[in-house]
Amino acid sequence: MIIAVFPGQGSQSPGFLAPWLELEGARERLEQYSELAEVDLVAAGTEWDADRIRDTRVAQPLIVAASLLSYDALTRSGARPSGVAGHSVGEVAALVAAGVVDESAGLRLVGLRGRAMADAATREQTGMSAVLGGDQDAVVARLSELDLTPANYNGGGQIVAAGTLDALGALAAEPVPATRVIPLQVAGAFHTRFMAPAVDALEAAAAGTDTRDPELTLWSNRDGAVVTDGRDALDRLVTQVASPVRWDLCMASFAEHGVTGIIEFAPAGTLVGLAKRALRGIPSVAVKTPDDLVAASALISGGAA
Repeated sequence: MIIAVFPGQGSQSPGFLAPWLELEGARERLEQYSELAEVDLVAAGTEWDADRIRDTRVAQPLIVAASLLSYDALTRSGARPSGVAGHSVGEVAALVAAGVVDESAGLRLVGLRGRAMADAATREQTGMSAVLGGDQDAVVARLSELDLTPANYNGGGQIVAAGTLDALGALAAEPVPATRVIPLQVAGAFHTRFMAPAVDALEAAAAGTDTRDPELTLWSNRDGAVVTDGRDALDRLVTQVASPVRWDLCMASFAEHGVTGIIEFAPAGTLVGLAKRALRGIPSVAVKTPDDLVAASALISGGAA
């Protein structure tokens, strides 16, 4: 089973979309995405600097748009994975790829998601820090002591802590033994109770969005489960905004389902890196530029990655 995975916030970098716009029809497609998401994604992906594209309102639709552009470029050639999953906002791209929602609905939802989460982040001074290494149970216990949330269980010895800046500072000052704490450049404590207002905004939009059951095997960030009902998949995506991302459980489920290869779509690299630690020996391809499409197609057809 070849699985397509779509990255989350923080995977973008200045100018990363430029090579993709050289593909036929890509610029026009991205302009349509821009109207739907209410962000100038062409400028964001080719001209804006790191600070500007770090803005949650920009980053989320930019990442999903890039994922869909690169996924479409692969599937147009006839290559098609057997399953899909997305990390955090990448779940929007996964739902589109699986046929649960169409592209227009997906881009509208991710535009709203970015705006709603950015607005929620302004209500309190919060943030996120990556905790690398150490014993997972000890890390989670320490976060609980500080009223922090393990917002992302990324596998491979990585947990992302989220909460108030004071509590994150206390974690950095007294980390769990054998861990490193790295502050992340994000606007707030995503996937925690602090995002509850964003859930309310998304629920209203999702209620009016048509869904279909997935055409491909689709995994959920909530618990790594395979989701077969389209409405359930969209509901999970909405509530995930204020709930931890269990990417570790997704990767464990990939293994249980006999994964034979992983392809990460643009802006790629992060999820392939996690898979190399948690799913050792499974071939993978990070589709960063159009040049990587050949290797991705070869992996699907049974050739060397």
